[in-house]
Amino acid sequence: MRKIFKTGTPYVWLTGGTLTISLLMIIGLIILIMVKGLGMFWPHKLVQYTLQDGAIVLGEFSKKEPIPHQKDSYRTKLKVGNRDVYGIDFRWIDNAGIVSQEYPKTALTIERREWGNMYGFLKGMRQDNGIKPMELAEIEPLLSESQILYKRIRHIEKREIGKINHKMEKYRLELKRLMMQQPSANTEKKITSIKVKMDELEKSYSKKVDMLTSLYTVAKEKEVVISLVDGSEKILPVFQIIRIYNPNEMGIYEKSCFYVMKFWKFVSEEPREANTEGGIFPAIFGTVMMVLIMSIAVVPLGVITAIYLREYTRDNIIARLVRISVNNLAGVPSIVFGVFGLGFFIYFVGGGIDKIFYQDALPTSTFGTGGILWASLTLALLTVPVVVVATEEGISSVPTSLKEASCALGATKFETLWRVILPQATPGILTGMILAMARAAGEVAPLMITGVVKLAPSLPLDGYFPFIHLERKFMHLGFHIYDVGFQSPNIEAALPMVYTTTLVLLLTVLVLNLAAIIVRNKLRKRYAISSL
Repeated sequence: MRKIFKTGTPYVWLTGGTLTISLLMIIGLIILIMVKGLGMFWPHKLVQYTLQDGAIVLGEFSKKEPIPHQKDSYRTKLKVGNRDVYGIDFRWIDNAGIVSQEYPKTALTIERREWGNMYGFLKGMRQDNGIKPMELAEIEPLLSESQILYKRIRHIEKREIGKINHKMEKYRLELKRLMMQQPSANTEKKITSIKVKMDELEKSYSKKVDMLTSLYTVAKEKEVVISLVDGSEKILPVFQIIRIYNPNEMGIYEKSCFYVMKFWKFVSEEPREANTEGGIFPAIFGTVMMVLIMSIAVVPLGVITAIYLREYTRDNIIARLVRISVNNLAGVPSIVFGVFGLGFFIYFVGGGIDKIFYQDALPTSTFGTGGILWASLTLALLTVPVVVVATEEGISSVPTSLKEASCALGATKFETLWRVILPQATPGILTGMILAMARAAGEVAPLMITGVVKLAPSLPLDGYFPFIHLERKFMHLGFHIYDVGFQSPNIEAALPMVYTTTLVLLLTVLVLNLAAIIVRNKLRKRYAISSL
């Protein structure tokens, strides 16, 4: 046995087996996330159960499991939807109480803007003298009209009224600044001019509000009657319907096209229904933008620190203190960085910027409150040790002969650093940036107190000058997962979105890392040194 261990073979098998187990665990976790999450886009069939007590239940099959403490007894979890009618999205059914099971050909899934899905049967269009029978194909043109109407309403609310509000706020601050100045004829003239412009904007705002009121009135005119499985009827405005389809009659090709369309809507639209429905585009945008700003901030800071420690300082007390500080930063809990970001970046730096440059807006804070800039800088401090260590390793890997050759040709120390050492160490620097990006993209605790919100009213990037608004709050995929999974009013129905958002976060980090890895590999080939 001793001879076998002396050969080292068991240790090779041990390390190989450990690596295999780790890879299998990671692959298993990803598969679990995909299975739990990606199924939410598939148009599931609607099953109808007739129970022994005469009740009829319609919905999507969710899962089947044994009943605790009852031998050979099972129960089925059914998504019955119609939350505004039943008060719940899911219902457990004892399989022993099921008399019959069928898949009605006319059963419909109705995706609504509010209250989640509705399951039932289309009875017809509501009219003054009764109900006009209607087929599913006849409602499609009405849905197209309502979608156009919805886009028009959203355009007025976000673009046109938003533009008016932006100008009103600009004039309000200008008026406040002028009124704080010493009275003069010129000042009074400017104040009068601004008040005239504000009055014109008020009139324009009133017109837009009246237009919205008329559009909402039009939106409520067309209503359909949905017959529920229990015999009751539900009147539903067409405007509230996003899409309506018959899953029991759809083929595999139709379901596949529907699946792709739903996934695209998920990654390209805004959330709704307290983030439990709709898309996650603002969260994706906020995550990517935060990581990019963090990278721009952390790379120069980490690289300069590493250059100082490796090239310019000796092994003295100052260098030791810096190294100890960097190493200790790597072990500080992330929430501590969040508290530091709140106290230093937001209250001290941001509050100071408000007092100097945005005094007219006070007491409303501009930079003295949480925003994407302060969240990014906080995460930059969090990931500095990673960049410093990786950059030091990259600099130390540069052959001494290259440095000596550069100095022998008359180059100064700075020229040698800039033209020889840093280009050769760039792959190591990018390695540190990749590790920093991977860690920062998944952090949530510091962001919760430095700028992330449940739902951001506007993106940090828009068409208003200066176009990039680093003071704005933002959405983040990690916080979105936490919010939907633990703070949602309907956690059970939102659970698939938690898994799907987790998968999107993993893909986002993967794409960002792959982009940096490709650049690193190209630079590594470019600065490769021949062994000769």
